[in-house]
Amino acid sequence: MKNEYELQVAGLRRRLPLCPLNETLYIGAFVIFGDPELTSACAQALLEIAPAYDYMITAESKGIPLVHEMARLAGNQKYFVARKRPKLYMKDVFEVTVRSITTQGEQKLYLDAADAALMQGKRVLLVDDVISTGESLGALEKLVTAAGAQVAGRMCILAEGDAQGRQDIQYLAPLPLFDNNGDPIQ
Repeated sequence: MKNEYELQVAGLRRRLPLCPLNETLYIGAFVIFGDPELTSACAQALLEIAPAYDYMITAESKGIPLVHEMARLAGNQKYFVARKRPKLYMKDVFEVTVRSITTQGEQKLYLDAADAALMQGKRVLLVDDVISTGESLGALEKLVTAAGAQVAGRMCILAEGDAQGRQDIQYLAPLPLFDNNGDPIQ
């Protein structure tokens, strides 16, 4: 069995370990944590194709370094993070439930009412590292809409599996799913 997949994105090459989701389906583990070269290159490439927006938001995940670098490159703009648990400083939180392909079971995402107030009436760009089933993206969209904001666009570094066919997202490169031999599934 093949245990890696070579990916080219934003002018860089990376080898992704293949990880089982179940007995017959594997995913390429794309991790930008600890890779500032990749994070910066992808952030720059996404900004070059981004629609007009006022703020960006990501879920508390691997999207954090990406959205942080995008905000820094765009002039240190404020961005938002939907948290996985409410924090003590958060008041009157907005809450949605999500099932992500890479996390077992249900989880929740929370947005502070103060952040929601800043978003109200604004254009908010949804940012993630990988979009696969779209569940995390859908949860972010529910939070943004509940805050009274408009979704400016949906962006990610990689579109995995069926997400590659979505017309409502912008991404830098496709990422296939893999069978239990490590071969891409078409």
